[in-house]
Amino acid sequence: MTTSIRGRSTGFTSGGTLNPVERARRVWEFRRILALLIGRDLRVRYASSMLGYVWAVLDPLALSVVYWFLFTQVITRRVGFPPYILFLVAGQLAWQWINGSINGTLGALRSESQMVRSSNVPRELWVLRVVLSKGVEYVFSLPVLAMFAVAYTKAPNHYILYFPLALLMAVLFATGIGLILAPAAVLVRDLRSVVRISTRALFFLSPILYSLHDLDHGGRKANIKDIVSWNPVAGIMSLIRAPFFPQELNWADVEHAAIVIVVIFVIGVWSFNRLERPMLKEV
Repeated sequence: MTTSIRGRSTGFTSGGTLNPVERARRVWEFRRILALLIGRDLRVRYASSMLGYVWAVLDPLALSVVYWFLFTQVITRRVGFPPYILFLVAGQLAWQWINGSINGTLGALRSESQMVRSSNVPRELWVLRVVLSKGVEYVFSLPVLAMFAVAYTKAPNHYILYFPLALLMAVLFATGIGLILAPAAVLVRDLRSVVRISTRALFFLSPILYSLHDLDHGGRKANIKDIVSWNPVAGIMSLIRAPFFPQELNWADVEHAAIVIVVIFVIGVWSFNRLERPMLKEV
């Protein structure tokens, strides 16, 4: 079947009558359109910028330098693992992807309202477009991480083989959240402010500036560590940092993250299916 972003080979459909397997099949059929949308996003985003995608890494890099100064020069208590700047950059770049995807999906449907209403493209593609375009930016930022690793002579270990698993978990997590937020943001205008506050809280409740090992000192902190270990971002960070910091990898944290991510993704698919029709009336 030839797919077109404007075409209606099967007629207009809201997708509400399709089961999850059929919806996934339709998304796969339109994968070429998805690739075109991702490419368009990246071109438009940096078309008028002299530095291009470099801006995608400048923000997390600048914040990493600030946090490095704070936790090495101002606060004497050590967190994370040395070299701390490499530890920070690895976490900040991944968080930039996750945070950008979550906040980007809030406007994924409203910003393309005409296409969402009139085209036969599965509306899940508008969420996937945001998540995957941010993911491409993240992949493009990895040479910066490699530069820090070379500067500190920190060669990656065999845990790098699990890096694709980290990417998959990040995609499923951000997509699941996006499928919940994208239609809900059309129906509830104030949701953007709530999500902005929530992602800030999630940043500090996730082991990005610190390691889960920093919470492992017995007593009350041990209980905090057990709670934070169920944060899906914790498992993703564990896998992403493991190639340079093998002590970060704890398979229990990864398993906890995988369970929560699957639950979030299933809820996302279900809620998108339920909210698609009322969303189309408002978009």
